[in-house]
Formats: sequence, structure tokens, C-alpha cells
Amino acid sequence: MAKYLGQLLSSLKSLSSVPAIRAHVALWTGSFSSWTHTFRSIKTLPLPIFPKSWDFSQPNSSWGPEIMQMYEHYNSQCEVETEEGEKKAGPWRRLPSYNRSLKFATGGVYLSKIIQSKARLFTRNIKEPGAAFEYVLFVNEAEQRCVGIFQAGHLLEGPPGHVHGGAIATMIDTVTGTHATFLSGPVMTAYLNINYRSPIPLGSTVLIESLMDKKEGRKTFLLCNVTSTDGSKLHTETTALFVSVSVSNLIQKG
Repeated sequence: MAKYLGQLLSSLKSLSSVPAIRAHVALWTGSFSSWTHTFRSIKTLPLPIFPKSWDFSQPNSSWGPEIMQMYEHYNSQCEVETEEGEKKAGPWRRLPSYNRSLKFATGGVYLSKIIQSKARLFTRNIKEPGAAFEYVLFVNEAEQRCVGIFQAGHLLEGPPGHVHGGAIATMIDTVTGTHATFLSGPVMTAYLNINYRSPIPLGSTVLIESLMDKKEGRKTFLLCNVTSTDGSKLHTETTALFVSVSVSNLIQKG
């Protein structure tokens, strides 16, 4: 455990040479409890900490025309060109996606022996491209919006030829949970109230859009719709509530 933590701290210190993230690295290496204050900034670092990690939000050979079209639509807005010909950050930002949500952590036997060695993110644990969850998330901080582009694979069948309701709920939780994290820092799901309007065919691509509703103290309320990519068909409507939590307390109680 000490070896892994040492590697983590060394990697973080090496990041301090990059001006844009020096402040965040200094805070994180100083105290584990500072996660609650710096999580929103460090969660999107380029992650040389995990050199073998694969970004699953990148296009692969299983992506069909619909998901590629939507990906290119939002990705093209992540960087814009000014009148002077200079490039700058656009209104949208693509979020990287890895198959491990926690690699280094302090804690008990469960954390040190299970999470570090075997745990994998639920939506990223199938090796075959296109077999289950193929998706990419984009966030627009100015508009307080988050969108997920989701292509459902053959392993997600519920009703014959259609996506299982639990798989749909998983993706809604993924998109709204990510959105709530950007709005409020570390959170956990309190409830998802999902109204299923029409089934989603296996292999099809849908758009999952999360919108800010309101915030009350530690509570963040969101609205989320799942639609066809052209917006002509509504598949689900959701109201969601997330509650802010302390990352250090969550890990120590794992």
C-alpha cells in the first residue's frame, strides 16, 4: 500500500511543473481531506498517474453512424477559432472515461485488497467493443447542462430486441451523477424517478440530456430526458436528487 501511495504522490509532484494544474496538485498532495475542495478541479486532469488507463470515451470500431455523428457535433464545439485565427476552449468539454473509479485510497481491508486489484467501473467492464455500454459525455458549465451519447449493445437486452430498463437507469444515473458532481462536487444518488415512455431498440443511439433544476443546501435537483438523437421520440423522463458528501468520509467508511 505504501508503495502505491508513494507512486501516486510522485506522479502528482511531477505534474506540478505544469502551470495550469500546479495549484491543484499542491492542495492534493498536502492533505487527503482536501479532496472535498479540489475534486471538481482534479477529476479532469490528464491522468499520467494511471499510465495504463484507457479512455473509453474515444471512438472505436463498434461505433455506428449515429453515435459518431453526435460525437462529432459536440466534440467540434470543444474548441473554437477566434476571428484572429487563434483556438480557444469552446462551450462544451468532452469528459474522459476510465474503467476504474478508484485506484489509490486509504482505508480498511476491503479498499486495499479488493478495490485496488479487482474493482472495475460497472459500465466499463466488458472487453468486447460495442457489446454493452458505449457512451461519451460532454458538459457545458455555462449552461449547466450535461449530455451523454449512448449506443446500447446486445448484452443489454431486456424485452426482446430492446434495452433493459435497468441499463437505461444506469446510464441516466451516470449522466446525472456526473453532472451533479460538476455542479456541487462529490455527490451520491438519493433518488431517480424515471418514467419510461417508449422502449429503446438494441444497437440504437440515444441522447441523454441532464439539466439543472435547483439547489437546496447539500441537495442538487436535476431533470433528465432520454430521446432519439433527432429529438423526435421521448424514451424516458427523469427527476433526480443528489446529495453532497465528503469523499474522505465515504472512503474511510468503505
